[in-house]
Amino acid sequence: MKRVKKLFSKISLKLIWVVSVTAILIIGVYSYFNVKSQSDVLISEVKRHSNQLSESVKNATRNVMLLNARDLVQEIIDRIGKDPSINNVRILNKEGEIIYSAHKDDIGKMLDKRAESCYACHAENKALEKLPIKDRTRIFKPNPDSTRILGIINPIYNEKSCSEADCHAHSPKAKVLGVLDITISLAEVDEQIRQNEIREVLFAIIAITAIGFIIGLFVKRWVDHPVKELIKATDQVATGNLNYAIQDLSKDELGSLGKSFNHMIKKLDETSQQLYQSTKMASLGQLAAGVAHEINNPLTGVLTYSSFLLKRTKDNPQMQEDLNVIVRETIRSREIVKGLLDFARQSTPKKSLIDVNEIINRTDAIIKNQLKLNHISLIKIFDRTLPKITVDANQIQQVFLNLFVNAIDAIGNNGGSITVTTSQISLSPKGITQIKNAVCAKNHSLINTDHKIGGMSSLKIKIRSGTNEGFVHLNPIYGNHHHYFGISHDKNSTINLSCPICDISFIDKNSKCPKCGGPVYKIQIPNQGFIEGCASFKDDWQKWDLIDRAGERKFVQIEINDTGCGIPPENISKIFEPFFTTKGQHGTGLGLSVIWGIIDNHNGSISVQSEIEKGSTFSIRLPQGDTIRSI
Repeated sequence: MKRVKKLFSKISLKLIWVVSVTAILIIGVYSYFNVKSQSDVLISEVKRHSNQLSESVKNATRNVMLLNARDLVQEIIDRIGKDPSINNVRILNKEGEIIYSAHKDDIGKMLDKRAESCYACHAENKALEKLPIKDRTRIFKPNPDSTRILGIINPIYNEKSCSEADCHAHSPKAKVLGVLDITISLAEVDEQIRQNEIREVLFAIIAITAIGFIIGLFVKRWVDHPVKELIKATDQVATGNLNYAIQDLSKDELGSLGKSFNHMIKKLDETSQQLYQSTKMASLGQLAAGVAHEINNPLTGVLTYSSFLLKRTKDNPQMQEDLNVIVRETIRSREIVKGLLDFARQSTPKKSLIDVNEIINRTDAIIKNQLKLNHISLIKIFDRTLPKITVDANQIQQVFLNLFVNAIDAIGNNGGSITVTTSQISLSPKGITQIKNAVCAKNHSLINTDHKIGGMSSLKIKIRSGTNEGFVHLNPIYGNHHHYFGISHDKNSTINLSCPICDISFIDKNSKCPKCGGPVYKIQIPNQGFIEGCASFKDDWQKWDLIDRAGERKFVQIEINDTGCGIPPENISKIFEPFFTTKGQHGTGLGLSVIWGIIDNHNGSISVQSEIEKGSTFSIRLPQGDTIRSI
């Protein structure tokens, strides 16, 4: 039963079903009226021919009736009655007595004036003097199981030649002398109608089957296949595969949806890497600070004494060689320690309003000789209307310097170019604003560092859903609704959210969710107002007045593109990790880690796109003025 319900819940089957039902209705109505029209035409033709036959019989018997040659009249009627298609031919007088009939047993019988053949003229118990042609015919069944019969009556009027004849037995004043009644079997006509009905039914079945098959074929190709591909893609993403991309996209709306999905996954992957890297930097920074301080002093002693021994052993080349190795490696170790200290340093940036274009020009002056030696041109595409931003000039210059040096190393000695582009962009606050502080009415912190979502500390809330009680960890990114529920909750049950320490409720009794009409939670963000959201979690409604009123956030974007060797796809997610390097003994693996820390401390973001043998592009976004992203 579940499998049947699941089958009938498919959009493709629903579409085929709707089209098929519509086709059945349209073709059914068409077939009905078509058969009816054909039947009416056939009956009309039979009536017309019957009327012609009646007139022919009437004319054929006129002369012999004027001569009162009864035997000749009966002979004519007998000859006509032998036609297989004619059921009977009879002549009745005005009293209803059968005078002539192809069935001789009927001669002399009286016919009920209310019977089929007499009803048209005697409906009001008074004989009509004139009967319109259209009222002369009738269709009836002698017996319920017999075939239909078409009867046509033709009044025989009193003529002057008739009333003046010697044999005339009627008054000259009489208008109608009798009636010629001919009945014709409609067996052949009914069989033709039945054949037409069978053909129409067969046509309808074939047409509906063909339409269903064609619709099913195209629905499977244009709807079912893309939808299955989208479901497969979402399942892949749900398992953590953010490198999955939908292939063979069509040019219709589903193709556009697939492209949007690929774009979303790409952005999600970048965001996930940034969040992961930010968390890793925080933990490794603490470790690096301790290790650097512990190693720095012994390294200073080793370098001092090895340098002193190097001067005293000028006459011993072999020892000189060994001591040179010690000095060189000690200096390299000291550089690593220096990088560790830079990486671990959590000092607050000394921010001031600066021009990003000017900092890039300063960095250009520092590396000008290095660019010249490697035959590399630096192309600067500046937005001259770029506003000043509040940053630590020295730290941002260090970011640019490290990225330029890395680009020079990637290009090598074969020459190339580095392109720096600055511009302004605007982004919605939803999806980029992180909540770093949230409290209850008694000022208990809700930030939970033990359970992280996307590498960031979550908001721990106590939840009661029906009879269940536990905790829910809210996503710290405003507008992101990937929460973690510690209990199974029924969205239709009564839900209460409260402080996990003092149990003060966060439910705002004066508000209702504008989307579902359910309860609303209201959590205080110190110095930043309140954040509200749907407490039943039936929808994604969320509101933060302070952030929403600020509108879209403006950022300064700096893109640094090089024509170097590029970064292998498998290394993209690792380049911001401490000690990861592709330079071997020539690098410490801390440069990009330091860059990440500086950009994160400025509430900005950094991402990279790269292609082997074509180069890499680093994109940096820094908030304008005093705009902040993390609160």
